[in-house]
Amino acid sequence: MAQETQNLPSILIVEDDMIIAADISTQLSKLGYDVMGINTKAEDALNTIAGNRPDLVLMDIVLSGKMNGIEAATHILEQYQIPVIFLTSNTDNATFQQALNARPFAFIAKPFQRSVVARTLQIALQRSAVEQDAQSDTSGSDGDHVAAMEDRLFLRHRGHMVKVELSEILFVEADRNYCKVVTADRSYLLSVPLRNLETQLPQEQFLRVHRSFVVNLNKVDAISEYYEYLVIGKRHVPISRRQKEGVVKRLKRI
Repeated sequence: MAQETQNLPSILIVEDDMIIAADISTQLSKLGYDVMGINTKAEDALNTIAGNRPDLVLMDIVLSGKMNGIEAATHILEQYQIPVIFLTSNTDNATFQQALNARPFAFIAKPFQRSVVARTLQIALQRSAVEQDAQSDTSGSDGDHVAAMEDRLFLRHRGHMVKVELSEILFVEADRNYCKVVTADRSYLLSVPLRNLETQLPQEQFLRVHRSFVVNLNKVDAISEYYEYLVIGKRHVPISRRQKEGVVKRLKRI
């Protein structure tokens, strides 16, 4: 049962009315989604996403604070490519036209109906998956950028295929449709999605600990008291809530 929970799509709710937010959270849980958190301000939501990226964001257009939902959604799309669905009780044409500039995946009007929310989320997540697959298909063959051997990778870097020993890799970090292979001395940016490079790495040595991070377990120096992050050298690598149980189990076997 724990494994099934880890694979649920994660959703961040950004809504400044806590009664409405709690109601939405309850409905999403009943629909089988993992509510990773509730933020009442756009600034807090951006901080949350920077540390633990959800699969989708439900965003109220009107928020208290310096940034409204439209501005926040624009930032989320540009920086993280995470789909946003707007929650709104304001359906006037001017607001609608402004919101369109943020390229949301959908709108849900308040008061919302559970059936509408269910269908809208399903369509948005499906569309997001299709778009990600399309981007991967057009980014070129992974073989042009990575070649794997038993104990090393050859990575395309500045026109050359550079040898990197697996034992030298600290972690791999996702960066949009790219990923960054980090060693103690340097990092290599590859035009390959993290999930594709992950398949080239031996599972007994490397582990996904977060949506955006795969770590070399042999390089882990410590884990935080509440299992929020791993310490690798001077770096702190976040552990997502969905991956926490699996990470702790693997570390106990080392």
